[in-house]
Amino acid sequence: MAIARSAAAAAASAGDDEPPVQPEPAAQAPDAAPPPQPPLRIAVLLNSYRSQLIPALRASYERSIGAVAPAGTQVAFFEPANGVDPGPGPADASSSSSSSEEPPPPPPPRFPDPARFDLIVLGGSNVDPRASPPWVLDVHDFLRRLVAEYPDKKLLGICWGHQTIARVFGGKVVDAARPEGAYKRARSLSALGEVRGSSFGAPRTLRLQQHHRREVAAAPAPQPAGFAALARGNQCLLHERNTILTFQGHPEKDAATARLRLHDAARWFGLAPPGAAAAADADPWARLRDRVDRDHDGPAVWRRVLAWVREPPAPPPDARACAGGGAAAGLAAADKGSRI
Repeated sequence: MAIARSAAAAAASAGDDEPPVQPEPAAQAPDAAPPPQPPLRIAVLLNSYRSQLIPALRASYERSIGAVAPAGTQVAFFEPANGVDPGPGPADASSSSSSSEEPPPPPPPRFPDPARFDLIVLGGSNVDPRASPPWVLDVHDFLRRLVAEYPDKKLLGICWGHQTIARVFGGKVVDAARPEGAYKRARSLSALGEVRGSSFGAPRTLRLQQHHRREVAAAPAPQPAGFAALARGNQCLLHERNTILTFQGHPEKDAATARLRLHDAARWFGLAPPGAAAAADADPWARLRDRVDRDHDGPAVWRRVLAWVREPPAPPPDARACAGGGAAAGLAAADKGSRI
């Protein structure tokens, strides 16, 4: 399949017509393969501030989504912390330099146009989700506009995105009692999660790469619709309207990507430098590398997420309170609470 590497490529296809509906055959063999799904348009917000790992993160999303998405699915990337807002084109630079070298690539755009995409993904970051630099507040404003103007649009939060969505909607983010870094951990699903997330992976568990020092201590309260926990410890949250899904873990990270941050274990857990242990079987780095390389549920999670994108939203719990906005009702209070 083809994965688009730029927002422009995805935007160019936004006006493409859906493939024509074919007449349903009179009968189908029991073992016949299901019909192919039409491609999706996915916007991924990479929120790492001036990180050298952004190219690797992009590639990880492309690999993980591309492995399970319908043919022709397009993935476009945006960088709220590092990009630029759309505006007039740059001034003619031909007179400012006589060099024949290729000009540097333009900075990435900051935010997508939600109308052009089927799924918006708010990814991880290297910034405390409780901090409020201007670009983070811009992310908050984008989320508020998204739910107000596109109440049925599907939104996926991952790690920092999971925590930031909780913060914006009135939840509570705190320091974790113990950081979790560069390894997978099985998470017990809640009773609801065993039903809604039964195809995430192994029964009753969810195994994803983990890399975080904060966690969601309290899910957002109903306003008028709230979030339900699909995994214990608020590790996976689903909005009651079936429009927002968040994970603390990283379904987009494979072992190669997780190893890029393995060194964080030194300052997070006070480990000695790699190779300092007397024996390999006593080396904590060897144990971490082994856990990173184990099987995980990332592909199963992405399959379930892409199927969820096509699911219809649930009706608002109170049509009068939700008129024109779904989860947007009550965001004025959340706006005040997030600017701390």
